[in-house]
Amino acid sequence: MRISIRLFASIREALGVPTLEIEVPAGATVGTLTREIRARYPQLPLQPEALVSVNYEYVRDDHPLRENDEVALIPPVSGGSGGFFEITDNELTAESVADLVRSPECGAVAVFLGTARRTSRGREVAYLEYEAYPEMAIRKLRQIAEEIRERWSTDRVAIRHRVGHIELGEASVAIAVATEHRAEGFAACQYAIDRLKEIVPIWKKEVWVGGGEWVGWDCAIDPLATAPAQSSLTER
Repeated sequence: MRISIRLFASIREALGVPTLEIEVPAGATVGTLTREIRARYPQLPLQPEALVSVNYEYVRDDHPLRENDEVALIPPVSGGSGGFFEITDNELTAESVADLVRSPECGAVAVFLGTARRTSRGREVAYLEYEAYPEMAIRKLRQIAEEIRERWSTDRVAIRHRVGHIELGEASVAIAVATEHRAEGFAACQYAIDRLKEIVPIWKKEVWVGGGEWVGWDCAIDPLATAPAQSSLTER
C-alpha cells in the first residue's frame, strides 16, 4: 500500500520536498509509517512521538491507514476559505474581524491581534514567516469556535491567520468574539488564541540576520487531548 505524506515547515525544509511517497504493508498503522520514515530519514526534526494527521484530524500511533488517506506529518505548531475562518496572505486588521461578528444582540466585541515583535528569546528578529496546512487549519479554527459556543453561548466568532512574510508590527492573527457582556468576550478571545497555539497546524519561523528558526509548541501540550474543562479556564 503506497501512502503519500504532506510535509510542512521545518520537516519540508529538512527534506527539500513537499511530499513523500512511502510503501507500507496492508493493515499498517500510523506507527508503522512513522517508524519507516525515521529509518529512512534520521535527520528529520521529529518529536519522540511524531504528530500525524489523517484526513485532517490528529491521530495516534495505532490508527489504521487506508488507501487514499490524506496523511500529513505535523511539526510542532507555533500558534482555506474566506469568511469567519480564513488562512490568508492578505493584511489583517481589527476591523476585518470585528465587522464579521457585530450583532444587535451582543453588547461587546472583543478583538485580539497578534503582531510580530522585534525581540524574541534574546535575538533581534528581522521578520517572521508563517506556513499552514490550510485545509486542516480551517477545520481546527471551526472546532475552536464550536468549543467557544459551548462555553459562552455565542456563535459570533471570527479567526483569521496570515501566512507568508510578516514585517515587524504587522498582525499575524486576528480574532473577534461578540458576546452579550464584555467579561465573556475577553475570556473567549483568550481561549481562542490559546487553543489556536495548541491544535491549529500553523508554523512560525523567526528570521534574523544570518539565520532563522522554526518555533514550535511546548512538548507538554498534547493536541490529541480533549478541550480543557470550563472550570480550569475561568481560573486562569
